Amino acid sequence: MDELETILKKGAWRVGLLVTLGSLLLAIASHSAHARQDPTAVKQAVDEYLRVQTRGLPGEASFSVGPFDPNNNLLPCGLLEAFMPPGGRAFGRTHVGVRCQAEANWQIYVPARIRLVADYLVAAKPLVMGEPISSGDVVTRRGDLGELPAGVLTSEELALGQTPRMTIGAGQPLRADMLKREAAVQAGQNVKVVSRGAGFAVSTDGQAMNNAAEGQLARVRTSGGLTVSGVARPGGLVEIGF
Repeated sequence: MDELETILKKGAWRVGLLVTLGSLLLAIASHSAHARQDPTAVKQAVDEYLRVQTRGLPGEASFSVGPFDPNNNLLPCGLLEAFMPPGGRAFGRTHVGVRCQAEANWQIYVPARIRLVADYLVAAKPLVMGEPISSGDVVTRRGDLGELPAGVLTSEELALGQTPRMTIGAGQPLRADMLKREAAVQAGQNVKVVSRGAGFAVSTDGQAMNNAAEGQLARVRTSGGLTVSGVARPGGLVEIGF
């Protein structure tokens, strides 16, 4: 009888231990199931990232961060890194990536709205295709660049001397892809190469090997057979500085 009681007591102890362990595992699993990434930390990471990114933009920049689901299924992370996805817009409606740099190792995208109020160019009158733009052909307007087409020009210097690829209506915002800069030198053209330095200037004749707009790099084969590179200038001139 004593031996039977001993066996029963041992069995009850083992059953009790198993029940306790099972309860503990259930509690851990339940806690893990309800542990989620804190939305405040995610939005703070995006906020700090955008604050740095918008600091150097021209004009008046402001931004707002979109919602992040508080009922997310992401494991909590103590090391977050915000980043701009490839192809992401620097302003307007965009998304900012946030990745976990710790063991959780997840990555998400948070919506954001970046306002950038600045000057931009519009045509002061109809601009004819192929006719170089001069002062008076464009005027500035002020508005949110995020609401305008990508590539809109923001200063007159970017348009002067360029020619429209198409007819542009009066009041239409100017984009970089609407314009092209006429070549200062063209491939095969006879050019003059001028080498300038402190107190001297030497010139020689040559032939341009590529098209280059003013300020762009032009390669030239000189009359002596050398290939040199310099900055293209109007009038078939290529400058080499020392």
